[in-house]
Amino acid sequence: MVGSIAAIGAGLAVIGAGIGIGQVGGKAMEGIARQPEAASKIQTAMIIAAALIEGAALFAIVVALMGNNPS
Repeated sequence: MVGSIAAIGAGLAVIGAGIGIGQVGGKAMEGIARQPEAASKIQTAMIIAAALIEGAALFAIVVALMGNNPS
């Protein structure tokens, strides 16, 4: 039972990260379409934001799986 709860927590973290990175990428593409001359700055900010989201998701997965300790 504890393992399935950890799997649900890890799955929710992955879903949240996917949604977050999708939002960041979509908004970055909108920004580049509006101001093509700022593409390099927008792309750099997008990559940093995506890395932070992915790091937080990885941390959430580790915490969820560490909670799988039955002792």
